[in-house]
Amino acid sequence: MNSSLYGKIEKAKRYQEEPGRIHFQTAQVEFRGNHDNYTVSLSNSNWHCNCHTFATGFETCSHIMALQRILHDMLDEESRSQHVELVPDAAVHAMS
Repeated sequence: MNSSLYGKIEKAKRYQEEPGRIHFQTAQVEFRGNHDNYTVSLSNSNWHCNCHTFATGFETCSHIMALQRILHDMLDEESRSQHVELVPDAAVHAMS
């Protein structure tokens, strides 16, 4: 392996530690839910999911909320805050 490639590997490792350098503009993923697989997409800061909850008029679902948490540092403010979670973390922990 040449020295140039070693430098690229080290740079990639540094980037890995700084997810804020990455900004998702569009994305589409398959999300394996408990009952089925769902397609979740992000485009122009707008989320969409093909699950039943989203289709029935809710502005969010558990699949979108999970991706917002996972990708938080890599989303713009609008993508992070759109479809804000209805139950704060503290309330979720108290219910379990």
